[in-house]
Amino acid sequence: MAMGNKYGAHRVIEPKGLLPQAAQKIDNNMEIYDNEILIDVSALNIDSASFRQLWTASEQDETRLREMILGIVGERGKMQNPVTGSGGMLMGSVAKIGPALQHRKDIKVGDRIASLVSLSLTPLYIEEILAVHPEIDRVDIKGQAILFESGIYAKLPDDMPEALALAALDVAGAPAQTANIVKPGDSVLILGAGGKSGMLCGYEAMKRVGPCGNVVGMSRNDRPERTLLDNHFVHKFFVASATNPVEVLEKALECNDGKEYDVAINVVNIEGTEMSTILPVRDGGLVYFFSMATSFTRAALGAEGIGKDVTMMIGNGYTRNHAEITIQELRESKALREIFEKNYV
Repeated sequence: MAMGNKYGAHRVIEPKGLLPQAAQKIDNNMEIYDNEILIDVSALNIDSASFRQLWTASEQDETRLREMILGIVGERGKMQNPVTGSGGMLMGSVAKIGPALQHRKDIKVGDRIASLVSLSLTPLYIEEILAVHPEIDRVDIKGQAILFESGIYAKLPDDMPEALALAALDVAGAPAQTANIVKPGDSVLILGAGGKSGMLCGYEAMKRVGPCGNVVGMSRNDRPERTLLDNHFVHKFFVASATNPVEVLEKALECNDGKEYDVAINVVNIEGTEMSTILPVRDGGLVYFFSMATSFTRAALGAEGIGKDVTMMIGNGYTRNHAEITIQELRESKALREIFEKNYV
């Protein structure tokens, strides 16, 4: 064995000089370098935008979906949707730790972990796809993957089912970043509030805004309305299409006494929602795009085009202590845990 690049550049096949996420093809030979970790993978949580695109392209046929996933991994050496560019995360057991990483005290062979880096940069080999769960964007597999020296992970907690922890960790960056950006008294708009990341963000935002704040959730239909309101994940709720910025603006302002918002959080999984997120926010406010369907070009030029001076954050899936914050939410909230166990496990 030999030392590899800390960030995995040694695994890039083409184009040379790039890092694994941007590369078209990486080396997924499972013989590890001295500073890599080998994982026996049991499940992949595909990024929501990616799974939606693949599921639609496969015409909701599981056999075709399996073929598409195997084709992507076979061609690229990683699970990176060529249309959305996004990946997801994995769950598995530590099979081998390279000698240069043996000093790590937080991990040992046999530990059950979830990766906290994207599958779009993770060397992956799939021996067999065992099951597809389209309702939760998950694929059970028999295979292996490699984490680089810089790769982050979370040991799966022993006080809840692994699948429950994985469902939350898959979107851990969103609620953890919400905890960072929402302040007491803020008005907060959450687009896509009915999904798992939306509920986690709503729960965290409600904690942060205090008695003088206002958290408003939006969804494309009224199915999550009672869940969100009855469990106090939001103060108010409305139905609108996230691709219709005029409709979203009008209804959002109605829910905030006619005032623009301090913060807007976008966790939808479809394209074309940038302006619906930007329009309702005041000058000097903050727009957080967690969705991997976001177009930087549409967001930047759209804000410029309407003269909005807002700070825009792209949804970095990593935020310091994001795994701990998100798992703690499931421990704190009986309602959240029950909803996740019912819908995402």
